[in-house]
Amino acid sequence: MPKFTAETVDQAIELGLKTLQLTRSEADIQIIEEGKKGFLGIGKKEAIVVVEGIKPVDVVEEVVVEKEETIEPTPVVEKVKEQVVEEVVSEQKELVNLSDDEAVTALALYLTDITRDLGAPAMVKVSRNKERVIFNLETEKKGLLIGKHGKLLNAIQYLAQVYIHRIAKNRISIVVNVGDYRERREAIIKRLTKQTLRQVRETEQPVFLEPMPAFERKQVHSILATESDISTHSEGNEPHRYLVVELKK
Repeated sequence: MPKFTAETVDQAIELGLKTLQLTRSEADIQIIEEGKKGFLGIGKKEAIVVVEGIKPVDVVEEVVVEKEETIEPTPVVEKVKEQVVEEVVSEQKELVNLSDDEAVTALALYLTDITRDLGAPAMVKVSRNKERVIFNLETEKKGLLIGKHGKLLNAIQYLAQVYIHRIAKNRISIVVNVGDYRERREAIIKRLTKQTLRQVRETEQPVFLEPMPAFERKQVHSILATESDISTHSEGNEPHRYLVVELKK
């Protein structure tokens, strides 16, 4: 993995892109060290990033669902919420109307800080597809960042989305992932949706699903869109917004 160093993260990224003759949309960028100015030259650290060309993503036809490593998330989730809300307000004074690339870099740094403070330091690997920007948190403590039933990861996902919406000039959709959790979760949602469909038809009563991130609710909407007798809609406020599946009236 080619590493590039400079005084700031942006300078290190630009150096890597120029050296590899890539644009930001063609590159996977990992921020290893943010860099510090130091005081009178003491404690100064250069920023370090890894820049690579985006590798083609293989289509996964079958997802094996493994038992999740989980840690009770409640106190940690509250810590993340308190920290992020406080920092978003303070940083908002400086970070506003950023370009897409600037906002993505700022969020990657932000996620680096969050994971470090939670005791699960992670490298943030950034990639893109047609719909959204993906921030993959590579850490040795995956279970800690995922939390029980993915609750902590979803809390980080929600707060990261709020953060980037406030600092970016344009609306940017994101996904925060740890390992292959989102891919395994997608397989679970497909099975849950089929079970829900059967339950609604058998009981003729609406089914209220658990709160989900927006992109997961969209997945359920898409699966059920072809069912002519089924209606879906969202209720509640983020991050506790949920889907209602029912027969059309």
